[in-house]
Amino acid sequence: MRPLLETLFARRAQAVIPPPVGAEIAGAVPVVTSFTFGLADPRLFPKADLARATAEVLAEDGDAALNYGGTFAGLIEVVQQLMRARGVEAQPENLLIGYGSGQILGLLPQVFVEPGDVVIVEGPTFMGAVSRFAAAGARLISIPVDGEGMVVDRLEEVLRELARQGIPPRFIYTIPTFHNPRGCTLSWPRRQKLLQLAAEYSVVVVEDEAYYDLRFVGDPLPSLAALDKEGWVLHVGTFSKIVAPGVRVGWACGHPEIIRRLEMFRSEGSLGPFLGRVVARYCGEGRLESHIQLLIRRYREKCHLMLEAIAQCFPPEVKVEAPGGGFFIWCELPPPLSANTLL
Repeated sequence: MRPLLETLFARRAQAVIPPPVGAEIAGAVPVVTSFTFGLADPRLFPKADLARATAEVLAEDGDAALNYGGTFAGLIEVVQQLMRARGVEAQPENLLIGYGSGQILGLLPQVFVEPGDVVIVEGPTFMGAVSRFAAAGARLISIPVDGEGMVVDRLEEVLRELARQGIPPRFIYTIPTFHNPRGCTLSWPRRQKLLQLAAEYSVVVVEDEAYYDLRFVGDPLPSLAALDKEGWVLHVGTFSKIVAPGVRVGWACGHPEIIRRLEMFRSEGSLGPFLGRVVARYCGEGRLESHIQLLIRRYREKCHLMLEAIAQCFPPEVKVEAPGGGFFIWCELPPPLSANTLL
């Protein structure tokens, strides 16, 4: 079939298709702990409360839940409360509720990117986002990440050079809090400078805050969306890490013009009435806040256990960065030892 690729498929579909992210998980033996991805602990899934919420929705509002319909207004209110806790007073026109943050990341290239356009990402970063941007034909430029997050001085150099060449980057993708996979958090001065650069060069910043609520050390820093006064930040959040990955509900919060265009390209339509009602019902009466506190306690314990194991088992020359939250611990091997060789 290979000779037919150029005539059978659209140009964007002619590339070799990589395996889906997480495909290795499906056939995994349950007793094996995989470090391939940032996986949630299934023992912490709120199965009983989700089952109760589902039963209540079907009993009290089953006809509307199981029929066609738009995104449930009660879920929009829940997301507004979550954004308010992150320092953002979002109105419904600022919000899009989607099937996980992955759907929203997949919509970004459709709204912003023509083949060959520049998208700026961190290096390293979440490979699920990178694969979506690359599949749309984006030319990716990576900015290094250190213990304080994206090296914004390097970002400034890149933006200046692109401006000199007359090349406008389409957006900057960043994971500022408990970075995947570095585990670091973008410092306060760098947050301020990133927003300054976004305004100066008129470029959207996509803020992926999947791990924002899972802080177990220190005080929270304001989200980029909370600091943004000019509408350059598109904040992306998800229930995957604070409820369960299989729930597949995420959201985008940003300027209404961006939200409307994301909505325009969403072929699946709005989030299903059933799923929206179940998630909203589960989050009510303080259940979500209580569950987040449980997650923080348990993941803090897991992080400490992992750091202790690394200290006992790794050579002392390995540099370890202890995170303040999230799912990731970053280790650097001493030169000349290669991670690829070790693997």
